Amino acid sequence: MASGMAELLQLLLSVAEKAANVARVCRQEAALFELLVQEKTGADKNKKFVQDFKTLADVLIQEMIRHDVCAQFPELTGFIQGEESNKFENGLGDSITVTVCAQEEDTTALLAKVLDGDQNAASVLTKVIHQDLQIKDETAESLQLSINPADVGIWIDPIDGTSQYIEGKEEEEPDEGFCPFGLPCALVLIGVYLRSTGQPVMGVINQPFNRKDSTGKGWKGQHLWGVSYGDVNICSFKHRRPSCPPKKEELSVLLSSSERPAVKDALAAIPNVSLMYASGAGYKILCVVQGLVDVYVLSEGSTFRWDSCAPHALLRALGGGIADLSECMHAHVHGNKGHTAELTYHQPHTESQGVDRWANRGGIIAYLDSSIIDKVVAAIAGKI
Repeated sequence: MASGMAELLQLLLSVAEKAANVARVCRQEAALFELLVQEKTGADKNKKFVQDFKTLADVLIQEMIRHDVCAQFPELTGFIQGEESNKFENGLGDSITVTVCAQEEDTTALLAKVLDGDQNAASVLTKVIHQDLQIKDETAESLQLSINPADVGIWIDPIDGTSQYIEGKEEEEPDEGFCPFGLPCALVLIGVYLRSTGQPVMGVINQPFNRKDSTGKGWKGQHLWGVSYGDVNICSFKHRRPSCPPKKEELSVLLSSSERPAVKDALAAIPNVSLMYASGAGYKILCVVQGLVDVYVLSEGSTFRWDSCAPHALLRALGGGIADLSECMHAHVHGNKGHTAELTYHQPHTESQGVDRWANRGGIIAYLDSSIIDKVVAAIAGKI
């Protein structure tokens, strides 16, 4: 049983790297990229972005992860959910359900149909999807975790930060690691949660566009993972802590540029605060994981379970977490200091429709150090 979760983690690291390859191939093939962009409409449209795109790359990555994981762990069938609907309409108006087939030629045929008969593009994509790729990670291999894979569910965000992926600003990530916009903000997120409690227990984050390769033409990626369950807390990202940490008075708060003015003003009033901005919900939480900022605050319900599940597991492994902002504010108003209402991942809002069933409705606060929560919540409480 212990080895089951170690095997699952290694598989998720490998499929996330395959996903990153799909993302890179789709960006490099300009003609292919033109074909990939489709408007999201109706109940599946995320209200935050006026132009939110569904890309075939997104759908393919999601279905490839579903296919590869279910092949090795059939007990997860029906418990792997993603952001995307796998229905796709080609230029001829045919509605096609995108799936990854057992045989390579069948996947090519299906994709050619989606791509209006473009055999070349279809076979380029199929090769990446069907490649046998295995990431070796000794710490992941030796993981001992007393959870049965049959007791977990998985949330996939195939390409978080879709708008940055599509607009494709080629800014390279600065040395300090922080990148306010551009391709580095696009991430592959795979989060694992307990079906019984909704607690996030494992997360894999792959950043396909971490830095330019030596030629300066292509991109190299990086991956991070974390596990948090019982007394097991492991994260592949190690904070470089100085032997004698300096007393840090400044508080850095990461926000979305579209955050409401009342929240920005309230936070700006905290002494020694610096407000920073970046794109992509997953990327903003990754910045907290990496210690580039102290906290990420979002006052609106515009993120979803698939955005937060994977990075939440990494934060938990490092002693942090992601709490429901409105619940924290409610607790603060009623004098219940130090209360953190951690997000869970197993139950939908049954009265909502479409993607809103899985929204993090109360807004979020992502942190490494829970003592920061009271300071941030006290500043915002009563202002929104």
